[in-house]
Amino acid sequence: MRYLIFFTCTCVLGQSVPAPEPVRTRITISEKLTAEAPAAITTVDKEQLAANPGVNLDDRLRSVPGFSLFRRSSSLVANPTTQGVSLRGLGSSGASRTLVLWDGIPINDPFGGWVYWTRVDAEELERVEIARGASTSLFGDRAMGGSLALFSKAATPWRLHGAYEGGNRNTHQVSGGFAHLWSKFDLSTNVRAFQTDGFFIVPANRRGAVDTRAGVDFVAGDIRLNYLGGKDRLAVKLDVLAEQRENGTVVQTNSTSLGNLSANYSRDNFTILGWHTREQFHANFSAIAANRLTERLTSVQSVPSEATGAAGFYRIGERNSHFLVGGDLTRVEGYSLETVVPTGFRSGGGVQWQRGGFVQVDTSWKGWKLFGGLRLHNTAVTAGDSNTFWNPSGGVTYGRKNWRARGTAYRSFRAATLNELYREFRAGNAVTRANAALRPEFSRGVELGFDWFGENWTMQVGGFSNALTDLITNVTVSVSPTLIDRQRRNAAEARTRGIEASLNYRWRGLRAETAYLFADSRFRAPTLARIPQVPRHQGNVILTWLSADNKTLLSGGIRSFGMQFEDDVNLFRLPGYATVQMSARRTLLASLSAFVTVENMLNREFLVAFNPLPNVGAPRLWRGGLRWDGRIRK
Repeated sequence: MRYLIFFTCTCVLGQSVPAPEPVRTRITISEKLTAEAPAAITTVDKEQLAANPGVNLDDRLRSVPGFSLFRRSSSLVANPTTQGVSLRGLGSSGASRTLVLWDGIPINDPFGGWVYWTRVDAEELERVEIARGASTSLFGDRAMGGSLALFSKAATPWRLHGAYEGGNRNTHQVSGGFAHLWSKFDLSTNVRAFQTDGFFIVPANRRGAVDTRAGVDFVAGDIRLNYLGGKDRLAVKLDVLAEQRENGTVVQTNSTSLGNLSANYSRDNFTILGWHTREQFHANFSAIAANRLTERLTSVQSVPSEATGAAGFYRIGERNSHFLVGGDLTRVEGYSLETVVPTGFRSGGGVQWQRGGFVQVDTSWKGWKLFGGLRLHNTAVTAGDSNTFWNPSGGVTYGRKNWRARGTAYRSFRAATLNELYREFRAGNAVTRANAALRPEFSRGVELGFDWFGENWTMQVGGFSNALTDLITNVTVSVSPTLIDRQRRNAAEARTRGIEASLNYRWRGLRAETAYLFADSRFRAPTLARIPQVPRHQGNVILTWLSADNKTLLSGGIRSFGMQFEDDVNLFRLPGYATVQMSARRTLLASLSAFVTVENMLNREFLVAFNPLPNVGAPRLWRGGLRWDGRIRK
């Protein structure tokens, strides 16, 4: 196993390393509604997000062991359809097995389940909550492996912020926004635009005339209006994205445009959410000659989709017992419309319904707390099967003073997305075919853990085991020097077992964080092959130091990844790799700061995929700029 060394240096004025807090035990549903959970929950605060370099949020969360996209690529160059989230070694086929919520609203792609990380500006987030495993019955099938909850910064009076940054490879980003708080209303808006020439994803010794740099240009923005009544709160939000991607050759490109309108109403212990998303995805695919001197267009895809959803939660609380009941409904419609070159046309798609209801209970007695939950969920696809599932969950915790022991068991499932059922795609000379006969996949999980928190440090240690049935994965049908043929199928059973641990220490201006994940993820007999895209070992150490005058913040550490495989038959091996990263920020005036970041400082080359040619990750990337964040009126 090789190691990835992660180093960050950040200089900030007016920030402080916050005092240690007890180990988090609650999942936030909305601003006024939370639910207890007998699970490991990690909170990444705004100081940690600012210290980790990266244009998009996915790169800043890679310091959390177990967090990864389908492949090792950054969302700067990865095809959107490979940007599904994996937690705790469950693996991913591009579709996410993790639910991602932004201010309570799901942002997983309605057609394919992946996540457009370009939608979210990490600089404008207050925190990210990461819950591993399906230890509660709150969420539906997209949360089979856990959930990520993103929370935007609250509006403050007359706040104005803006930034410009430029870097190598003709990289530029401009962002800005405004916020204000009135007596019963607040308004905030943010927009950012990014462009880059990108980088080559094929090693220099294998490139040909068809190879070009991969990269993304995008514009994203959001606007939020909140009504703050005495007992009532209503939040309305609109966010939009337009992006254009070059995928590494002359012909292969894709683009996306989407918009999402959502609303969130809360009164006391009652919350109701609603949202509507519309999206248009386009992609060109090609076949590449073995000498990479020529390529030909093979197909042009257009994928229109839309989703409408709603969810409601009601919490009944007494002194020692709490009941949370709720339900959710989602309707997704999408189609893969494909022109096959030179002649031909194929299409697939339809309407998918998700309906669910749940109850979650917790009760306390002395140092004990018992948890129980049950979800009834129905999923149906037009011209397909309708399936109904019972998903139970249960757990127990016991705590005294500064420590807590916890255990939980659960059953969860994930239905195939419309993308997996109906859309074929091509990455280089690797073709992955759809399968309209896919069945839902299931997971039965157990975990045990121990949490400790003191005046200066906190610790979490736990072990877990998940048995996967009918796992949906890309099964290799045939391999040749010029073409890899795969199809999405329900593979044989699989199991992932592991251990995770984290330790955080704070003393004066020093903050030290270390975390490790061991995940042994394998298909069951007779193959015992490793589940693709899952390393057995991941870990990091991050040190942060804040000067006594709050003017300098330095952060650095080590992050490591083990070897993993590209495919289900473990033919293509991706070794561990190492990079060094660095960032610095210094306040020049009361509200003006300068910053610079460098990723992969040593310009280390590492493999991220085979298709069947090896693909490499990001080379050295640096950016620098100015940021203004302050009040325009006193």
